[in-house]
Amino acid sequence: MTTETELPVAQLLDVFKALANPVRLQVLHWLREPERHFPVEEGIADPQEVGVCVSHIQAKAGLAQSTVSAYMASLQRAGLVRATRVGKWTHYRRDEDRIAQLVDVLGRSL
Repeated sequence: MTTETELPVAQLLDVFKALANPVRLQVLHWLREPERHFPVEEGIADPQEVGVCVSHIQAKAGLAQSTVSAYMASLQRAGLVRATRVGKWTHYRRDEDRIAQLVDVLGRSL
């Protein structure tokens, strides 16, 4: 049984699985300061409000589009990022509220 301030074990496991991959962890780090790590001038949306285009994440990671999309889907399922469609492009940004909640839960439960 969980309370409002706890997360189900399955959700925590999704977070740990997502963070266990070094590339996904690196992408999450890059998204913390998108203007520092991605070409903001080439973006079609504000990286703080809408996020970073998946094509920019792909270029920086140097991986295939399908791999990056799968990695981002994993981060999204874990609740670490939010996706927003802008035209035909998907943009990702960190879910800072969710990350803070996870840090709080881990701090109290470990």
